[in-house]
Amino acid sequence: MANKIVALVPMRHHSVRVPGKNYRLLAGKPLFHHIMHTLMKVQELEAVLVDTDSPEITAGLEAHFPDVKILTRPEHLRGDEVSMNEILIHDTGAIKADFYLQTHSTNPLLRAETISTAIQAFYAGMPEYDSLFGVTRYQTRLWDQLGRPINHNPNILLRTQDLPPIYEENSCLYIFSRQTLVERRNRLGERPLMFEIPAIEARDIDNELDFTIAETLYRQIYGA
Repeated sequence: MANKIVALVPMRHHSVRVPGKNYRLLAGKPLFHHIMHTLMKVQELEAVLVDTDSPEITAGLEAHFPDVKILTRPEHLRGDEVSMNEILIHDTGAIKADFYLQTHSTNPLLRAETISTAIQAFYAGMPEYDSLFGVTRYQTRLWDQLGRPINHNPNILLRTQDLPPIYEENSCLYIFSRQTLVERRNRLGERPLMFEIPAIEARDIDNELDFTIAETLYRQIYGA
């Protein structure tokens, strides 16, 4: 029997650095519409659940994405300091699945094909791997705060493309089970699989400059 996987998309009404970020227009559509359209194309997903405290997002989902399940975030999970892991424990208790795929509305360039490939890679890697997280590859000279080289020898000047790659956890997507989440209070299990995502798709919106860059890239790619 095939594993049942459900997508979780937490979306807050309030945003500290980019006011109204989740429902602000990007290339003519509210930001959250982009990830919703993407997830609707992923055939491996059994369902999509949005956890939100936003009247605007709730109304938009009901009007444009009637198949999406909406979960109203309870008051005690709405604070700025609440851990995402606690929110996800609440969400996974509301809808049953073998595995959950979590992503964000702030990844408007993430493609459905990439999400499908991640799911297939996770299934192919089971049981060696018990979870998956998205990463971005970097091959550049990195230093720590004390001026010490991290991934290169300054006395040997290699071309950057010849440096050993280093990976950033990009928060684009995670795949995990509820058991892992509850037991570890973490989306990552004991044996997580790193899944590389192209840097352009991994562009995340965290501030105003990010929003401008993401919108510019989106218009260039899709001609919107």
